[in-house]
Amino acid sequence: MTQTSPVSRASSTYSGSLGVCWIAYGIIRLALTVWLIAFQITATLMFGALLTRVPNPFSLMSAFHFLYLGLIIWSAASGALGVLAGLLLLTGQGAARLVAILAALVSLPELPLGVIISVYTLVVLLPVAPMQSYVAPARAA
Repeated sequence: MTQTSPVSRASSTYSGSLGVCWIAYGIIRLALTVWLIAFQITATLMFGALLTRVPNPFSLMSAFHFLYLGLIIWSAASGALGVLAGLLLLTGQGAARLVAILAALVSLPELPLGVIISVYTLVVLLPVAPMQSYVAPARAA
């Protein structure tokens, strides 16, 4: 008795369009990474202009550089995972579902495109009824 799981049906049905969306999102995120790197000096000068009346501006400037570097790394990782997930979904590789879910979780906090594509990916690729596996057997009366 073979039964097609909802996950395999959903992932095979939507993998083409979802793969194209992830590739587009990944390219947008990688372009944003290049944008952040290109305007790093401008962002530093603008943040530094706000620190004229702060008692210890150097610690805040160090924190700004640390957070800005974290944003650049996060954006690059999100873009690379998005492109990888899209390519794997389009080619139908076995790891496509796992990589797409990982990309969705990394991209989820990014507004608005990250939220849209991440929620859609999680709805399509996660199991429909996960609690069916954990239902207790019926008791004898």
